[in-house]
Amino acid sequence: MRGAPYSILAECYDSLMEGVDYPAWADFYERMFARHLNKKPSIVLDLGCGTGKLTNLLAARGYDMIGIDLSEDMLSRAAKASEEQGVSVLYLAQDMRSFDLYGTVGAAVCSLDGINYLTKREDVLACFSRVHMFLEDGGLFLFDVNTPWKFAHVFGDESYILEDEHVYLGWQNAYNQNTGLCRFYLTIFFEKKDGLWERYEEEQSERAYSDRVLTKMLEKAGFRVLDVTADLQGTKAGNADERHYFICQKI
Repeated sequence: MRGAPYSILAECYDSLMEGVDYPAWADFYERMFARHLNKKPSIVLDLGCGTGKLTNLLAARGYDMIGIDLSEDMLSRAAKASEEQGVSVLYLAQDMRSFDLYGTVGAAVCSLDGINYLTKREDVLACFSRVHMFLEDGGLFLFDVNTPWKFAHVFGDESYILEDEHVYLGWQNAYNQNTGLCRFYLTIFFEKKDGLWERYEEEQSERAYSDRVLTKMLEKAGFRVLDVTADLQGTKAGNADERHYFICQKI
């Protein structure tokens, strides 16, 4: 059975992402807020928020959060988690390229390579431009990307197996180094209550963007790139990093 991107994966996303240190990401964002803003942002936008793990965590730390994602299945789980944790978050089913808000925000974040899922340069620029439109003057835009090095040396044409007690995921990559496009072919098996396993298939795509290309698009959208790091500790970005973190400010 084939589903739309993240329609099926939403059911097992959190269990398969247990290794992500969300508090470390939240700490990083708060350090950047303190370092580059005159005051703590009252409203923070989380683009591509998924199941809301980081969104709800930041809400618990006192930020008014807006979470945007294209997948209603992911947002449904995010809203349920928000209610269970006793935090209030505004979740919106919108496209990162064309989202609309009622007012401005003090900061915007996009975590776990959400920008790579925009596979056309014009879509990335559209996203950057929308963020710029709804950021307060001097507001921060923080995001990360999987690097071209990671696509070439880690993803490549490799295959992976991810599993927990009730889910089995087979992951096959197909990377075109000329175009920078990587297709992910996912086969997911869920164990049902009767003990039988049900099979689903999903296909996703990401594109590799160089720091130079992203910086040019950010500048065109009206941002100044303050720094690019290789990790959440602030290590200077290099040519053989798996992930780069961009710290940008609205001019």
